[in-house]
Amino acid sequence: MGGGGVAAATVVESREWYLSAYAPENVPTSDHLKLRTVTVSLEYDSIADQHVALQVLFISVDPYLRSAMTGRDGDLCLPPLPLNKAITGFGIGKVIRSKNKNFSEGDIVTNPFIPVAEYCVVPSDFLRKIDPTVGINLPNYLSCLGVPGFTAWVAIEVIGNLNPASNVFISAAAGGVGMFAGQLVKLKGCRVVGSTGSHDKVQLLKNEFGYDDAFNYHKESDFDVALAKNFPNGIDFYLDNVGGNMLDAVLNHVNTGAHIVISGMISQYNIIPTEREGVKNLLNMVGKEVKMEGFLCGSYLNRFEEFAQQMEKYTKEGKIKSKHQINQGIESFFESFVSLFSSSNLGKVIVQVAP
Repeated sequence: MGGGGVAAATVVESREWYLSAYAPENVPTSDHLKLRTVTVSLEYDSIADQHVALQVLFISVDPYLRSAMTGRDGDLCLPPLPLNKAITGFGIGKVIRSKNKNFSEGDIVTNPFIPVAEYCVVPSDFLRKIDPTVGINLPNYLSCLGVPGFTAWVAIEVIGNLNPASNVFISAAAGGVGMFAGQLVKLKGCRVVGSTGSHDKVQLLKNEFGYDDAFNYHKESDFDVALAKNFPNGIDFYLDNVGGNMLDAVLNHVNTGAHIVISGMISQYNIIPTEREGVKNLLNMVGKEVKMEGFLCGSYLNRFEEFAQQMEKYTKEGKIKSKHQINQGIESFFESFVSLFSSSNLGKVIVQVAP
């Protein structure tokens, strides 16, 4: 049902993804993530005050969700997802009904807590309108103007203290965060090298995102050798998205006063805490007076409007480019999510739920 039919309907059948069992280790399977059909009432009187009914258009597929599927208190300070309830993520929807005077039928909105579903009713607290007249494609609001772009911006513009002489390394560089972080680094005039998981992604980083160089970590038997080759003058700033052995190797190549900022550790998400890879080279932080810090972009929401204005300007000017892998249909969410842990995707992974 679409267009005016949805607007006129009082009840719709909606498919949604839910967590049926926790996955404490390894990549979640179809035993953990399941698709079902539920009935959603769009009757005006059934919608609570300050809530809106949405037709979901796009869902961002993000690795941070993995931390909330273990059944443990999340490593990223995320509480475990409740079992048998729809998973939520950052998404874009079209307002069908509204019990908030600030939102009208037909408005296009973003929300960090949209159910991974075709239709839903959500509180209006975190809704943000998208202006369709500014000429920015909707998927960009889930990439360069969404959580990945914001995470990259916080790391580089707020936390990082880069100058044009800085030698910068970014891991998972072709991922949702890395692709934008590298471009922001280049806008500061720095040299930047990225690691990624395939030859095609290496070419993407160098040819489309302006990286000075990149390497495929699957083809490197020794990360120390790879880093020594790419950073003969050492590393001044490292944006870590993977953790594990790559972080350990970086600590052997940092310069005095280097800064390591950690936004994620995707290599460790599917491993139970007692079996995760250790970091042996931390002593280098003392001798070289290295600063290492983690962050959550949610702690910087007071800077979101500043970020949005700057990144929207960069996007319009062509200074920031996006690459999307858009998979069609709500049924594609499972394979889309699993692809995050295999290096098989190319660009920011997004599910298009409705045309």
